[in-house]
Amino acid sequence: MSNPLAVLRVFALVLLVFALTMLLPAAVAWIGRDPAVAVFLAGFAATTAAAALLWLLTRRHTDEMRVRDGFLLVSLVWVIVPAFAAIPLLLYLPAMSFTDAYFETVSGLTTTGASVIEGLDTLPFSINLWRAFLVFLGGMGLIVLAVAILPLLGVGGRQLFSAESPGPIKETRLTPRMAQTAKGLWLVYLALATACTLGYVWAGMDWGDAAIHMFSTIGLGGFSSHDASYAFFNSPRVEAVAIVFMTLAGMNFATHYMAAWRRSFSFYWIDPEIRWYVGVMYASVLGIAVYLWQAGTFPDFLTALRFSAFNTVSIATTTGFANTDYAQWPFFVPLWMLFLSSFVTCAGSTGGGIKMMRAIILFGQVMREVVRTVHPNAVRAVKLSGAPLPNKIVFAVLAFCFAFMAIIVSLTLLMVFSGLDVVTGFSAVVASFTNTGPGLGEVGPATTFKSLTDFQTWICTVAMLLGRLEIFTLLVVLSPAFWRK
Repeated sequence: MSNPLAVLRVFALVLLVFALTMLLPAAVAWIGRDPAVAVFLAGFAATTAAAALLWLLTRRHTDEMRVRDGFLLVSLVWVIVPAFAAIPLLLYLPAMSFTDAYFETVSGLTTTGASVIEGLDTLPFSINLWRAFLVFLGGMGLIVLAVAILPLLGVGGRQLFSAESPGPIKETRLTPRMAQTAKGLWLVYLALATACTLGYVWAGMDWGDAAIHMFSTIGLGGFSSHDASYAFFNSPRVEAVAIVFMTLAGMNFATHYMAAWRRSFSFYWIDPEIRWYVGVMYASVLGIAVYLWQAGTFPDFLTALRFSAFNTVSIATTTGFANTDYAQWPFFVPLWMLFLSSFVTCAGSTGGGIKMMRAIILFGQVMREVVRTVHPNAVRAVKLSGAPLPNKIVFAVLAFCFAFMAIIVSLTLLMVFSGLDVVTGFSAVVASFTNTGPGLGEVGPATTFKSLTDFQTWICTVAMLLGRLEIFTLLVVLSPAFWRK
């Protein structure tokens, strides 16, 4: 049985770490003398007070955390922390409801990028920075960050890392100690962030826009400081920088780590997931460009290629940026892009969806069943990189994919039941569940989710949380078996 008091003790420490992150936008607001400085200080004070109170009530419960405790802690972090993250938004935008503020911060921390806020260009810089910074924190995961810090306070991180890490093969470790693993991943994350910032400045962004869009690019979250997103810049150079770093952020950070540590690019080639990721995504870029050119959407192939490359990579990697209203393109194109968002990104990346690793394993299982149909006595294993996979991993992937499809269908039916048209309801669920951001119809790239009712907004919020925690982390905590001895 889980030990809730020990979990709450560690959660108090995580909440305290999160409270400290509010000092960044507070300092930026104070330096820039924008009017939002007080709301961040108030948010910091409230979050710190809650963390301190919880710590005092549970400080004596120092029992070692078990695997199931890790699932509970991760679920608590992703469900409760967004409520504290919403405090600055609620204080600065008093007309905003808690439903909308919670949706906005869940969208940030889950790296979804769907928004209910209009008039981004008129908001204080610190508010836009906070929204994007939430994406950056959520990208690698607050828990992974805590795994690097909490061992200093006597809290181990193995269970947390297993519960938080995306992908079907969670037992893989880069280094023997979880703290060292988390630190290694964060070093890669910060290195890419630095390079991305410098790239945006080189492309013509000012430092403020570069920082905000770097947070959203590396975290694959899609929040912008402009209502028009990347159409505001209208710059092929800016878009090229974004394409490069969205592509890198959609890859497995473990592969980045190994390539940097061993100083060899061969790790990118021997990783079959990356080969499929790059191949499927950029073949789609080329195919969509040809389709748009032939359909007369753009006057020449190079223009079609520019808009196809940026928007296809953005949606396929579940980032959610846009440099045009692609919902106005022939319907097949945005539908194909939305389909790509469901599986293209790599396990261990900051992207959402099924992940390419699971898609490869699922395809292998399909081919195994085809062979068995023709040759019932044949023995054929599902292989990855030439090595046979244990059946327990194959079965876990099958269960995950079934749950993935069942949740999309169920939530879409709820959205349509609540009064939305099928296109809007389905795309809102897929965009939320895969942590992509913009959908189609009323929630397309040129609009926001503001038109949704509170009920519909909560459905999307639940979808974002389920998608970010890869379904089972949250479902396990809600199951009766979790609470039995």
